[in-house]
Amino acid sequence: MTAVTPTITVRVWAPLAQRVDLLLGGQRLPMEASGVGWWSARAQASPGDDYAFSLDGGEPLPDPRSPWQPEGVFGPSRLVDRAKFAWSDQRWQAPPLSSAVIYELHIGTFTPEGTFEAAIARLDHLVALGVTHVEIMPVAQFPGARGWGYDGVDLYAPQNTYGGPDGLKRLVDACHARGLAALLDVVYNHLGPSGNYLARFGPYFTDEYKTPWGMAINLDGAGSDEVRRFICDNALMWLRDYHFDGLRLDAIHALYDRSATHLLEQLATEVEALEAQSGRRLVLIAESDLNNPHIVRSREVGGYGLSAQWSDDFHHALHAALTGERDGYYADFGALADVAYAWRHAYVYEGRYSAARQRVHGRPTTGLPASRFVVFSQNHDHIGNRAQGERTAALLSPGRLRIAAALVCLAPFIPLLFEGEEWGASAPFLYFTDHQDAALGAAVREGRRREFAAFGWDPEQIPDPQAPETFARSKLDWGELEREPHASLYAWYRALLRLRRNIPALATGGLDAADARCDETARWLAVSRGPITLACNLADHAQSVPLPAGAAEIILASHPDAKLDGERAVRLSRDAVAIVRCEG
Repeated sequence: MTAVTPTITVRVWAPLAQRVDLLLGGQRLPMEASGVGWWSARAQASPGDDYAFSLDGGEPLPDPRSPWQPEGVFGPSRLVDRAKFAWSDQRWQAPPLSSAVIYELHIGTFTPEGTFEAAIARLDHLVALGVTHVEIMPVAQFPGARGWGYDGVDLYAPQNTYGGPDGLKRLVDACHARGLAALLDVVYNHLGPSGNYLARFGPYFTDEYKTPWGMAINLDGAGSDEVRRFICDNALMWLRDYHFDGLRLDAIHALYDRSATHLLEQLATEVEALEAQSGRRLVLIAESDLNNPHIVRSREVGGYGLSAQWSDDFHHALHAALTGERDGYYADFGALADVAYAWRHAYVYEGRYSAARQRVHGRPTTGLPASRFVVFSQNHDHIGNRAQGERTAALLSPGRLRIAAALVCLAPFIPLLFEGEEWGASAPFLYFTDHQDAALGAAVREGRRREFAAFGWDPEQIPDPQAPETFARSKLDWGELEREPHASLYAWYRALLRLRRNIPALATGGLDAADARCDETARWLAVSRGPITLACNLADHAQSVPLPAGAAEIILASHPDAKLDGERAVRLSRDAVAIVRCEG
């Protein structure tokens, strides 16, 4: 019996075109205007068929909502049957964000193979570590075979070199089978320059605003209703069709929107509706440098209603205190008092004058639970934006690495780890690209060199983002897990996350029981969550760190010499930390 090719309706929003043709199966099919700026055509086609659009008789262009780009950003789009995949996670429910431990990974460097399929084999490692949520850096189709993913141009299509739509579904399904929630990093503030055809279709971009990375998205100008629909539908697709449990929204401070209802509020409302419909717990986590808690306050009190946001202040305070670096935005930090303040408030700058910005920055987080904030000692940005891509393990002593780990893993907030951090991976995380346009590749290379030459770096010492070896150097070496000093650091991270999971005072997300004290001269810091105190000695000699109450026992210490010193102090070697249970 001969199979009958189904008839489907193909639609595209192209208000700038006078004529639109659907290119399918060697045919050029005229499309009809249907609605404000929309065009549609009925055609016989099946999943797996390639297609493209021609605007006003021009060259073939991929679908702005292409579900798959098997030949990359310059090739045709391919139809996909979204209902075909056999999911096994029907009973899955993500753990609450308040109990989360997030692990950020980059598909291309997480494994030697750099694919969705290969990542599955490493998920058991994350379970053993104590991770609850896997956060995957952007996978929307970007130019070439390697890149960070923040220059994606086909936002609906999972990267072909990673494994395409089915590969991504298998990875998410495998996460759920192991009890791991899956989060996806998405970029809605700009698109990459290479293979970006959206401006030919409609007013997706605006000259009204500027971003550091390219044209700003049109969120509040003429034609912006459909642009906003494009973004919201994309977010809903990842959550509905790929079963992601949440999204990390990149650099929302570059989402310029003066509408009465901000895009983020619209997105949060629509995600909540999908959550109610599906019965699955869904979250939205924002990256923002605004220090504005309005983002995560509920809409009932005028906020946007997002689930959580990253706290750069926590990272900057911790990094500057432990490394001594004071360049760039680190100029605003460095005191142990900043770390103590961040431990209790998430932000350091919440209405305080910022010398780096030369103005008052931020507002207080008063009344918000700690689970509204994600904290870290390193992530892709703060490693990869360094000239040599050095991880914290290359900048700190083994003792200070353990202090950083303890302050993040046992913080009142949601801890985030970056791939390989848990064993002090020696591989850098460099900035790498694979632009097929030689001129664009050269511009990226020279721009990178100029940027760091301004900080005194020899331009010849700056790794070439386009070079394959730059990407290769950034891949994790999993064999390090079996060797020292990596194995003992991994054991330290596992022990910390076990404490977070098993001690009630460390598992709650309240700030009312958080306290912090420090001595800048003596170089010690003591932070507490209820009866549990982390005592940190950052001096260049052994000393006793005072405790807020009588000590009952040392639960865990980074150095075997740690011991109680009387009833209200713990004696520590240099660059050491002890987790102490206090009483009274």
